[in-house]
Amino acid sequence: MTDQVVFDRIHKSYGDFPAVRDLNLGIREGEFVTLLGPSGSGKTTTLRMLAGLEAATAGEIRLAGRNVTDEVPEKRNIGLVFQNYALFPHMTVAQNVAFPLRMRKRGRHEIEREVDRVLAMTQLTAYRGRYPRQLSGGQQQRVALARAFVFDPSVLLMDEPLGALDRNLRDHMRLELKSLQQRIGATVMYVTHDQDEALALSDRIGVMHQGVLQQTAPPDEIYERPVNSFVAKFLGQSVCLPAKRIEGGGHTVLDVEGVTGPVTVARENDSCAEPDGEFMIRPERFRLTDVRPEASDVNAVCCTVGTTVYLGAQVEAHLRAEAGAQFQVTVPATTGRRLAPGDSCWLTWTPQDGRFLLKVS
Repeated sequence: MTDQVVFDRIHKSYGDFPAVRDLNLGIREGEFVTLLGPSGSGKTTTLRMLAGLEAATAGEIRLAGRNVTDEVPEKRNIGLVFQNYALFPHMTVAQNVAFPLRMRKRGRHEIEREVDRVLAMTQLTAYRGRYPRQLSGGQQQRVALARAFVFDPSVLLMDEPLGALDRNLRDHMRLELKSLQQRIGATVMYVTHDQDEALALSDRIGVMHQGVLQQTAPPDEIYERPVNSFVAKFLGQSVCLPAKRIEGGGHTVLDVEGVTGPVTVARENDSCAEPDGEFMIRPERFRLTDVRPEASDVNAVCCTVGTTVYLGAQVEAHLRAEAGAQFQVTVPATTGRRLAPGDSCWLTWTPQDGRFLLKVS
């Protein structure tokens, strides 16, 4: 399948500052791709270049095989949804949704038909005569989506569209947005710094840092197999400790800072090209025992419990190893095991649970 959107060696600089560097990314038709990263990572600049709101310094942007790098925004047939929704306060819901069609000088009957279609699709038919001030935040967000969908854009761009909503409404609208996108088969580029949104919505996630696309992969792959320490830390919770490779072979053997004795990592989980890197493991991969396991292929560290945090379905425990390393551990609250500050325990994990990653800070 050919890519509907292509960024080909895109650079964007503001004076001497490189905002986006050597970006290569393809998005397939009907795919939901999220750019995830901290403020200043280049994700919004990338979206604005695709929209035509920013000019690329170098490289080429293609839509459905057509070079649009230098095209004005109105010729790109792209829908935009931003965090503030940008609804016209003096227009009703129906008038707001009809606005893009009027600007394109569509006929009255076509406008009425298309407005009816997207209002039904976004469950806003009953609100067509209301003004934005008479709507909830979630309803306003759906109006912004309806307005973006009404002219059948080739691509829909969203920049933090759920950021202004409270947590419960944001979770609800996240499900609505994904369901709507799947029903109509829209191609979406979504920008956020919220990792939960990225994991829940995306077919693929691209993690950006300092203008560079660090990794692009499906949510489960990018969570389970991050390519470097920045991706591991930014997407999900992780324990990352400085480490040095001291032996290869069937397993990679590491000297991990703050841990007494060697730590083994499965060879396929060693993606660090340098001898120095970071040992990474997810908190849910750890196991807690009262005695040291006898199995020779299990990593084990004696720790003291520091603080514990009850989070409903799980308990988050912070432990300290005898040599100084600090570990965050997540265990189901239903295990019945109670952890109290000062308790001693053994922290264990298998070589398949950890990874040795290139350090990128």
